[in-house]
Amino acid sequence: MDNCCAGKFFKKKQSLPIDTTFKLPVPVANSSWPPGGDFSTEIIDLGGLQVSQISTFNKVWSTHGGGPDNQGFTVFEPSIPQGFFMLGCYSQPNNRPLFGWVLVAKDVCANTRNPTLKQPVDFTLVWNSASMKINQDAPVYVWLPTPPDGYKAVGHVVTTTPDKPSLDKIRCVRSDLTDQCETNSLIWESGSFSIYDVRPSNRGIQAPSVRVGTFVVQNGSANPPSIACLKNTKTIPKYMPNLQQINALLKVYSPTMCLHPSEEYLPSSVDWFFSNGALLYKKGQESNPVPIAPNGTNLPQDQNNDGAYWLDLPADATNKERVKKGNLQSAKSYVHVKPMLGGTFTDIAIWVFYPFNGPSRAKVKLISFQLGKIGEHVGDWEHVTLRVSNFSGELWQVYFSQHSKGIWVDSSQIEFQSGGNKPLVYSSLHGHASYPYAGLNLQGEDNIGLRNDTDKGNNVMDMGAFELVSAEYLGSAVIEPPWLNYFREWGPKIDYNIDVELKKIEKFLPKNLKSALEKILRSLPNEVLGEEGPTGPMVKNNWNGDEV
Repeated sequence: MDNCCAGKFFKKKQSLPIDTTFKLPVPVANSSWPPGGDFSTEIIDLGGLQVSQISTFNKVWSTHGGGPDNQGFTVFEPSIPQGFFMLGCYSQPNNRPLFGWVLVAKDVCANTRNPTLKQPVDFTLVWNSASMKINQDAPVYVWLPTPPDGYKAVGHVVTTTPDKPSLDKIRCVRSDLTDQCETNSLIWESGSFSIYDVRPSNRGIQAPSVRVGTFVVQNGSANPPSIACLKNTKTIPKYMPNLQQINALLKVYSPTMCLHPSEEYLPSSVDWFFSNGALLYKKGQESNPVPIAPNGTNLPQDQNNDGAYWLDLPADATNKERVKKGNLQSAKSYVHVKPMLGGTFTDIAIWVFYPFNGPSRAKVKLISFQLGKIGEHVGDWEHVTLRVSNFSGELWQVYFSQHSKGIWVDSSQIEFQSGGNKPLVYSSLHGHASYPYAGLNLQGEDNIGLRNDTDKGNNVMDMGAFELVSAEYLGSAVIEPPWLNYFREWGPKIDYNIDVELKKIEKFLPKNLKSALEKILRSLPNEVLGEEGPTGPMVKNNWNGDEV
């Protein structure tokens, strides 16, 4: 046999990212955290139902095409600890290292007549790949458990034979311990069949819904999904970190923020902004602004935004330009710690204040230019959020806020500072949106939109220099600063006409390209355009809810 023919028969299977299991750069054990309370004790009791978070898996089946980057997806079963039962399999795309989790459960309910877990009474085959012409290990069969009356399925069983699984393979959960879920990120699709990661529909600091980590298979757009999530019927904050544990988590995970080398408008502390001439204006008394007291003690505290008050830079031109530039030496991050996903995770929202947001820049095909006053505003608040497991204290995701929206990024996809578990965050030029990598992030479509340029320069901010400003579940242990409860704008409404600003750039662009850019700009919220002064952290939807 010649070498050419031999190559056809013995071609080595290409390795995929999922063949590697991701671990944080520095291993984190439950013993890494100060003692006290129930944080990081591996097991959480939802009310007669103990759950444990499992991230060690046994591979069941894989396909090697389709899905993200056309690399396929893989299904796994969790390794089950003694006394626990599987609630469903785990799946993820093959285009990133294996990094995920799924909950397993143990019935500790005293009521043996109405246990929290029961075997299914049957299975329904919801998908199989036997007739599909895809690159796969073998045919796969995905089964939905048929729950007994008063119980719900929260995951699927996957086999590589057409025989129904054993009824002992999985458990269904008593209905009062479940809640509605929704599809989240797409794992894989073929024709009308789609496989999605799922999450609770009800998410927020008071929401009891618990993510299971399982997936759902759908034919068409079934809504809601055929499976449920779990519900915490006990006290949500029970497994949250105490003050010492919060400090320890931030010592390990606090990000380093890289400011663009050309950034003129740097962050500062709130107190620096106040003590350097920032002014409080009142409608009808614009000619008589009031200097803001240290820590904002003279700011209105009535928790509504009726447009009657706003903040602004110092009145004299020289001081105004100086304060606009910020003061990196004084800058600190402002931390809000809150329970999420029924108290099974801790969200650490890390806020940064900039006295001024610079003008936006646009890219239209090969042309880039500044957008006049569009994007400028006083008092810019940005944030990133760390999502930490309350089972282990491990960092699972980071949320990067980007102009009233943002993205969740798994820890396996994050760039870490050398030698530790501190994520790198890149702040975009002038706009200060947060991104996980350096480069151009275009907000638009078809190579037309707002430029969000990120790069690593000499100016970096250690977000571990922080002030804990709120952790409602700890009660009076954390005192909120007065400025946090100021619900009005941190900057004036800027009086400019977007049509006038667009006309200034007409000479650069053909008519069809101008129209495309204008459509993108008009779809942005006023706070992004700079027409309205932004509000503070506590007014944002994510303060009490999940990130959007």
